[in-house]
Amino acid sequence: MEKKINTNSYPPITISSYTLGTEVLFRDRVKAAAKVGFDGIGLRAENYVDAKKEGLTDEDMLAILDEYKIKVTEVEYITQWGTKEDRTKQQQEKEQTIYHMAHLFNVKHINCGLMEKLSDEQIATALGELCDRAGDIMIGLEFMPYSGVPDLASAWRAVKACSRKNAMLICDTWHWARANQTFDMIKSVPADKIVSIQICDVHDRPYPKKILRDESMHDRLFPGEGYGDTVGFVRMLKEHGVCPRAIGVETISDPIVEKGIEYAAQGAFKSAKKVLDEAWPEVSEHLK
Repeated sequence: MEKKINTNSYPPITISSYTLGTEVLFRDRVKAAAKVGFDGIGLRAENYVDAKKEGLTDEDMLAILDEYKIKVTEVEYITQWGTKEDRTKQQQEKEQTIYHMAHLFNVKHINCGLMEKLSDEQIATALGELCDRAGDIMIGLEFMPYSGVPDLASAWRAVKACSRKNAMLICDTWHWARANQTFDMIKSVPADKIVSIQICDVHDRPYPKKILRDESMHDRLFPGEGYGDTVGFVRMLKEHGVCPRAIGVETISDPIVEKGIEYAAQGAFKSAKKVLDEAWPEVSEHLK
């Protein structure tokens, strides 16, 4: 596929890891994303470990990416960093794997979340420590309505209070809609503190609060095909002056994945392009 990307001119349109499912071979993931026109793919630590189990080396993965003229543009996901007790040996090893992935694939930010419900002071302290461990990599904190950082205001408080230059924010359509955020709320956050955005859509009614996370992890919709005003969400961020390092299409959906990797990739790309054509044409004009 003869397609070169220059991430200095526009944020790479990225197919997030979960959009294609959890049981996808590395080459198949790269091929499916490149075939429909994505600039980049997202990888979770689990995807990288699975690729290693396939027998692929770091050099093999880089060669496959080069073969399809595509990049890894999103790396995730660090959790369990709130307290020393949460940072188990296994979790620390995962964190180090993610740092390695970021350096290997030249990704300058890492997606992170915090499920544990802690005080603002604890979160700010722990976030600062996480940013210190990350070194020159930016930490993108993603608020999620069922998590310890449930909305934009709490995420921004943590980022501001930790006083680290590499502490950033991630805004996701699903979390934005289900946390009942309004577009004027973005005005309280400096545009340059939002490192990445993710787009999808939501059903007309949320799952019950006790199982809201199940909806997030299993039943999202393609961007612009639901009730979350994805176009308005993207336009809001554009008009605020956000220059994301990636625009991820994160449609986590069992029904979509069940239809196959090609269907998931094609649907994610076409729907995202339609949204961007309307909300941010300067970004979408390079897409096929």
